Amino acid sequence: MSIDWQSFTPWTSLAGGILIGSAASVLILFNGKIAGISGILGGLFHAQKTDISWRLAFIAGLIGAPLLYRLFTELPVIQIDANLGVLIAAGLIVGVGTRYGSGCTSGHGVCGLSRLSPRSLVATIAFMVAGFAATYVFRHLIN
Repeated sequence: MSIDWQSFTPWTSLAGGILIGSAASVLILFNGKIAGISGILGGLFHAQKTDISWRLAFIAGLIGAPLLYRLFTELPVIQIDANLGVLIAAGLIVGVGTRYGSGCTSGHGVCGLSRLSPRSLVATIAFMVAGFAATYVFRHLIN
């Protein structure tokens, strides 16, 4: 295994992690809400009127942050080596998985683990094992 030093970005990755952790902390401390993306987005479909504004602000921040970042530096080139059918299937599988797992990687991995939730620990381990297995299968057995 070797590191692609041209693409290695420890400082921006660290800054991103600090921002994500800080945002999750602020949301739970000041609003009492967990910063799980699937829960926030899914909650829009059955939210109470007092609950809609912060959810929309959160989603707007997810969309607006890269646009703001683009003002200061060039965005990385994104290369997706999959066709549209595979992307749609993957999205549906992830969506179903977040419903069965009672949350997504951000909800369990960032927020749940920081709250020492046993359910989130099990879910995060399952996410990682499934990711490792899928990567191995697709990179070494199928191709």
